Amino acid sequence: MSGLIRRIDERDGRWVRLVLDAPPGNLLSLAMVADLDIALDGLARARGLQWLTLEGAGGEFSFGARIQEHLPEPMREVLPATMQLVRRWLALAVPTAALVEGRCLGGGFELALCCDDILAAPDAAFGLPEVKVGAFPPVGALLLPLRVGASRASRAVITGQTQSADYWHAAGLVSLVAPESTLIESARRWFDTQLADQSAVVLAHACLAARAVVRVQVEPLLIQLERQYLEELLATHDATEGVRAWMEKRAPRWEDR
Repeated sequence: MSGLIRRIDERDGRWVRLVLDAPPGNLLSLAMVADLDIALDGLARARGLQWLTLEGAGGEFSFGARIQEHLPEPMREVLPATMQLVRRWLALAVPTAALVEGRCLGGGFELALCCDDILAAPDAAFGLPEVKVGAFPPVGALLLPLRVGASRASRAVITGQTQSADYWHAAGLVSLVAPESTLIESARRWFDTQLADQSAVVLAHACLAARAVVRVQVEPLLIQLERQYLEELLATHDATEGVRAWMEKRAPRWEDR
């Protein structure tokens, strides 16, 4: 591991917090994706685990993938690794939640969408801005419609607009917007009231059953959208131009119209 993921055990190990620990922004680089995958290996045989949560260090959840890794060559390695992590996360035999402070963008939002619940601080902001840099969010395009319906999901994917925690709470995506107390204190109360008295083995079966339809719908389409991204989108001028423009702090000059 490269030290980009920090683990915190709460409630005698019955709740494990994985922290994206690369502030500012906690970018989901290939190295961080690999560290998350290793962290899941360490939990695969955990007994008595009742909750697994994901959060970001430094007051931000994640700004998404490293912009440099959106270029065609690194993306051919980054995207398959990310898709594999998504499959593993959806297959976890434990309830999961994203604990979101600050910005939750791009790949960070996609990772949060893989969780059973999203608990958010009042300042949390969620968005899928990939279209602005010549890309699209494959995981977000698949999971968001299942969580909030096609209309809101299409708007988020196509416009790249960022929305507040309250917006997504009203849409049914965010399970809880924390009150004035800290998000972690709210999460502790959530664990104590919702999960602590349940059987860990029953919770494991319940969450796998609850995700069964999502996995059946999403997993074959992950392959399809991965192919679309790598073989079709990355073959265009605009896929590279969007990233170059962002890195050079200029307006993109789109050609594939």
